[in-house]
Amino acid sequence: MSGMDNPYGGSFGAQMSASAQYGAANGAGEGGFIKDTTTAGFTKDVLEESRRQPVLVDFWAPWCGPCKQLTPVLEKVINESAGRVKLVKLNIDDHPSIPGQLGIQSIPAIVAFADGRPVDGFMGAVPESQIREFIDKIAGPAGDDPAAEIDAALAEARQLLADGQYDQAAQLFGAVMQAAPDNAGAIAGIAECMIAVGQQDRASQLLSSLPPEIAEDAGIQAVQKKLAQYEEARKLGDPTALEHELALNADNHEARVKLAKILNVQGKRDEAADHLLLVMRKDRTFDDDGARRLLLEFFDAWGFKDPATVAARRKLSAVLFS
Repeated sequence: MSGMDNPYGGSFGAQMSASAQYGAANGAGEGGFIKDTTTAGFTKDVLEESRRQPVLVDFWAPWCGPCKQLTPVLEKVINESAGRVKLVKLNIDDHPSIPGQLGIQSIPAIVAFADGRPVDGFMGAVPESQIREFIDKIAGPAGDDPAAEIDAALAEARQLLADGQYDQAAQLFGAVMQAAPDNAGAIAGIAECMIAVGQQDRASQLLSSLPPEIAEDAGIQAVQKKLAQYEEARKLGDPTALEHELALNADNHEARVKLAKILNVQGKRDEAADHLLLVMRKDRTFDDDGARRLLLEFFDAWGFKDPATVAARRKLSAVLFS
């Protein structure tokens, strides 16, 4: 995927804030590596966060030429550090009290915080090599296993995705892609974020551009199946009308299966599974046991450890072996 256009260069729409943009300089949510702060947020974003890991504070202003030179280099190094340090940006024009208290008289100024207090810093638009040396000094040298750092970032991003914090998850997935553009897990994660905020078309475009060796990854394939389910559900009609049909005839298995497909793409996994299980209890011959086959497809898309998969698989066993 090297040389591929940035798949995450803009916001996903009204449901996802601009802070979720790939490699965004500003507004990265908690769980990302870069964010803006304010006077009111400084204690939480910097002092409290620095008790967990080192935090660099970038004091800058829109009129500052050297700031514009430093910013892209600094953010590149921060993202590639994959979580060894975090970067918090403070616009001194909008929030002058903190830099005043710290005696910041020239910008750009970078101040490192650890354990709730400033420990080091530098001023001016320094070269990339010097920034890397500074981070090594603050956070310790990078580990010998960068793959472990990427795995840790992916695990955190997947948890954020599972918790519904889509912009924060996207920030982390995007940072991994900056460090490892061909990482299938990060690509699949970004596609999942797109799907979660209703940008299925963008997710489809992203996945359709992948080279075969990445497209065949199991995680990518799972997202492809989810996209196929969304596309099919679009054509199935109004769920309210289907519910009305079932109220008139509870044995309308075709309507029930359609409703299950729609509920699945709406994220109502338990309800979708229950509808399919009901069809199975009433008529295993319907559509040549199609309800069971569809439920297994849902399991593939949801993932083996998803709570809905675990619960529905237990119910499926009761239907099959009771």
